[in-house]
Amino acid sequence: MDKQKNPKQSQPNNPLHGVKLIDILELLVEHYGWEEMARRININCFKKDPSIKSSLKFLRRTQWARDKVETLYLNLMTGKR
Repeated sequence: MDKQKNPKQSQPNNPLHGVKLIDILELLVEHYGWEEMARRININCFKKDPSIKSSLKFLRRTQWARDKVETLYLNLMTGKR
């Protein structure tokens, strides 16, 4: 029997495995607030009329911004503020 790729395989070297973008964003907003997030990551969806919905839409389409948000999350989780 051939081994098929399982999308739910364990990824022990990926600290973001299993963490949803919405959960990351909600935690960051709770911890930092929109104003501080906009200061740390210069993107308009955090500056002008910010919302979870609009931010998710932007971050899902814009990899460089998502990378910055994920890095901010990882830094918060590991104590690197």
